[in-house]
Amino acid sequence: MPKAILLSKRILPSILLILMVTSCKSKKTYSSSKRQSAPTINVSAPPKASKIAKNIVDEAKKFEGTRYKYGGTTKRGMDCSGLIYTSFGENNISMPRTTKDLATHGDWVDLKEVNVGDLVFFATKKNSRRVNHVGIVTDVRTGNVEFIHASSSRGVMLSTLAEKYWYFAFVQARRVL
Repeated sequence: MPKAILLSKRILPSILLILMVTSCKSKKTYSSSKRQSAPTINVSAPPKASKIAKNIVDEAKKFEGTRYKYGGTTKRGMDCSGLIYTSFGENNISMPRTTKDLATHGDWVDLKEVNVGDLVFFATKKNSRRVNHVGIVTDVRTGNVEFIHASSSRGVMLSTLAEKYWYFAFVQARRVL
């Protein structure tokens, strides 16, 4: 057998072994968790919610599980701005009917200062920051904001800004009360 072949049979396995050992050190570890949470929101504990804010949230929660219906304002079907319009209306507070009009109603509030009853606005269309979705803040805990809204895929439901989707879709918060 020629010397070159014998030499390559000895050296080749050694080179492969060295490559495998050194390549293992550079591997990154990845989380197997499919559901990623958003970065923590720097929200301090808010002042106690007003009675009217609690009443509005309670009214909105009566619609939890109601199917989504564009233009809907009843138990038979509800859209996101219809939920706000109806919940505030049942508490004798007149509100605009569309998300676009709601997005300029009331006073802008920093996310760190939101409270129960405030409105949260989102841009859910890809590559757009134009507001097209709204919800009502139902609970604020240190580092988290929970809200109720009418999702086009799941109807009226509770969500949180700790969910990556909502965190990155968030545009602004407004206070009407």
